[in-house]
Amino acid sequence: MSDTLTKLTYQSFQQGKNYFGLAHKLISTRLMNLISPTENKTTPIPTGVLLIIQQRLNNLLEVDWQDSQRGIYSESLLFDNSWEDFFKYYPMVWFDLPQIWERAKNKKHQDFSSGVNTEGYPSYYVQNFHHQTDGYLSDLSANMYDLQVEILFGGSADAMRRRILAPLKENLNFFADVPPSLLRVLDVACGTGRTLKAIRSTLPHASLYGTDLSPAYLRKANELLSQIPGEVPQLLQANSEELPYLDNYFHAVTSVFLFHELPGVARQNIINECFRVVKPGGTFIICDSIQVSDSPELEPMMHNFYETFHEPYYRHYMTDDLVERLQKAGFENIETQVHFMSKYLIAHKPA
Repeated sequence: MSDTLTKLTYQSFQQGKNYFGLAHKLISTRLMNLISPTENKTTPIPTGVLLIIQQRLNNLLEVDWQDSQRGIYSESLLFDNSWEDFFKYYPMVWFDLPQIWERAKNKKHQDFSSGVNTEGYPSYYVQNFHHQTDGYLSDLSANMYDLQVEILFGGSADAMRRRILAPLKENLNFFADVPPSLLRVLDVACGTGRTLKAIRSTLPHASLYGTDLSPAYLRKANELLSQIPGEVPQLLQANSEELPYLDNYFHAVTSVFLFHELPGVARQNIINECFRVVKPGGTFIICDSIQVSDSPELEPMMHNFYETFHEPYYRHYMTDDLVERLQKAGFENIETQVHFMSKYLIAHKPA
């Protein structure tokens, strides 16, 4: 297949996911308003802002394509979509919606099934983030999570995750004298393992590690990661505020979609821990939501996000200074990027 045809196929593939996500949100919102109406506190989005969002999405997909052409990862990763998981779990998404609507309407933010153990977790973690059933603490939640996030972002979640791969690969050149098999990379709050799967495509020989608070999500991650070639990443249940690793152990650390779901104190504690475990000369890369400082024109959408979904710490996150937090921990030469609805901070530990 020619590059032009492959690119057109990729663009069509992403466009199809985008339309599907929009259709799902439109239909589900109308059903919610009929079955379980709630007070609407969201702000209408001006047409000009919608055009900005569409252009940002187009730019994201172009960068995604170009990184595959530069050899950061293979073209096959662009089409990484499990149809088996889709047909298996999409009906569950619909069956679960009435519970989500009821939870949102009654502001039940710590509503867990009887079989879910909530003891021993930080209080900020025992939440029904996004109003989702069982928060992050059940197999049902873990099975539906990736599909729900893809729908939320119109099929662009993986493309946003992949934006960490180019700076990760490029900054590991600092350790050019280290054999690839001896490189160690940690993904903090690895969830279902989607980011580690992408990292494996870029660093096929490195030793990969992941931590997460949720046993259910770690089970899902093990299931996903055991199916791909290469050494299976080492996964541990751990609080990211107390990482169970030696000082200066990793050549790079990543974290994707974590910090907007943390109170400020926990954000700083985790950044401090990431500084501790990364080697001098190593890199810490954050991918998370855009903030007002880098995307002021999208501030109405940010407000709508925490009004629509249960995101108890997002309002503070919107204006939090992550660069200052990284500098406070000791990181230097901090670069920021914005792609679509996500921002990236690439921070370096002094050599």
